[in-house]
Amino acid sequence: MANNRAAKSGFAAEAQRKINSKYSEELAEECLEWIRQIIGEPDNTSGDMDNFYEVLKDGTVLCKLANNLQPGMIKKVNESKMAFKCMENINAFLEAAKHFGVPAQETFQTVDLWERQNLNSVVICLQSLGRKAGNYGKPSIGPKEAEKNVRNFTEEQLRAGQGVISLQYGSNKGANQSGINFGNTRHM
Repeated sequence: MANNRAAKSGFAAEAQRKINSKYSEELAEECLEWIRQIIGEPDNTSGDMDNFYEVLKDGTVLCKLANNLQPGMIKKVNESKMAFKCMENINAFLEAAKHFGVPAQETFQTVDLWERQNLNSVVICLQSLGRKAGNYGKPSIGPKEAEKNVRNFTEEQLRAGQGVISLQYGSNKGANQSGINFGNTRHM
């Protein structure tokens, strides 16, 4: 847990401050409010880092969320407060999030939450899951996910596009390399 570690200093402290500066209390509060809408927990939906961490650190709320989106998704939710069991809960949630369609780049690592390393990545994961929740009949949060827009062009339209010379190709306007010398000439 974060309170058992030595305080960071130097470059590590600077890097941690930079990571923490990306954290948005408004988005975190929106995530906790959305979780409360779905599962009825937590009571305190304040978005400050301390509350966000305390609500989610053991992973039970996250597991309940996944099981509410799709019943039976996480078979065993560990109620124990032992570090290993809590990290198992968080990892089970991450696997469920991937199953729900959250892209790998929008998930977080277990230590990001358990050791309070990067709570912003936890917010990003919950926001992404919130967009996917509409697919499971639950209220969603954040921007609406884009829908597929397939376009079918005829052969005639494709051929017409090949005849156009784009200005991006550029022009050399008759330029050549005459008169260009590199270095000194050879003296004999």
